[in-house]
Amino acid sequence: MYTVLVIDDSISMRKVISDFINSIEDFAVVDTAADAFEARDKIKQLEPDLVTIDINMPKMDGVTFLRNLMRLHPMPAVVISGESVRGNDIFDDGAVGFVSKPALGESMSSFNERIKETLLNLTFLLKKYTLKKPRPIKPIEQQVKKANITDSLVEEKVHPDKVIKNNPALMPGAKIIGIGSSTGGVESLLKVFKNLPSNLPPIVITQHIPYGFSNSFAQRLNDHSDVIVSEVQGEVILQKGHAYLAPGNMHLVINKKGSNYIGSLLDVTRVSRHKPSVDVMFRSLNNSAGGGAMAVMMTGMGDDGTIAMKNLHDNGAYTIAQNEESCVVFGMPQQAIKAGAVKEVCHLDDIAQYIIDFASGKRR
Repeated sequence: MYTVLVIDDSISMRKVISDFINSIEDFAVVDTAADAFEARDKIKQLEPDLVTIDINMPKMDGVTFLRNLMRLHPMPAVVISGESVRGNDIFDDGAVGFVSKPALGESMSSFNERIKETLLNLTFLLKKYTLKKPRPIKPIEQQVKKANITDSLVEEKVHPDKVIKNNPALMPGAKIIGIGSSTGGVESLLKVFKNLPSNLPPIVITQHIPYGFSNSFAQRLNDHSDVIVSEVQGEVILQKGHAYLAPGNMHLVINKKGSNYIGSLLDVTRVSRHKPSVDVMFRSLNNSAGGGAMAVMMTGMGDDGTIAMKNLHDNGAYTIAQNEESCVVFGMPQQAIKAGAVKEVCHLDDIAQYIIDFASGKRR
């Protein structure tokens, strides 16, 4: 069953769209919202599999909301709006579907069929997106009733030791760069990669992003950088001038085989409440590269990565964190700094140069 949040400022249209979606097998509307701010809160509370978004809404227009959603909480979104909206523009902003509202003289049954066709065509994407989602901590009905009691929805935090033991490399390996990020990381990583040259050591990235979006994000990074960026899909030899992004449903781990670093995927429980987890990737970097690694902690909510970044720091790796001023959310960098896991703190605009300096031996 795919859960849907319907966002529209019209009470009647919310009712019509909800009834149509509820009539589709395997789809259920869990709630509706009249504007972007109400929608934001309900997305956090209910974690729906899909949202439908109107463009003409009060307080914040749908395009702005869609862009913010893709930047801060990427998830499947279908725009249901007037004929004047150009579908291609909506897709550029991150939507996975577009349905125009009924034209003058169009029957409601025709509108219903267009919504049904669009949603059914997205089931493959939705299946991939929801396949690795954790089971709800509470049933949907209880989440709605107790949505404001956030403590009841917090899952157990799994320590990285449960998945990958701390076995630090005794001698520094060849240089390799690891980057961890979460909320706000999509746009922040784009800014960093725009300024990176092609002659760098291998880069590995764990960005908290839903399954189904990581591959397109890797392509966006690739299109805006001299570094060749790809999503890891299996075991791969990490090469200079390349960057490798963890998929949205797997942990990325790095091992040493001979003179090569090998990237591979680990399909186990969420660690530090995330999958992929920065802690898992950083821990594997410490085990394979140790003091030869650089670890970068960027904007994000929570503390994923702090434990393993401290391991790297104590083993002689070069560790930096994004400063509060340039973070969308200062949580992950702040926790790493508090833990004594960070050697230097810098602005987002300077991270690329710090990476370049590390690669050339100017920083360590």
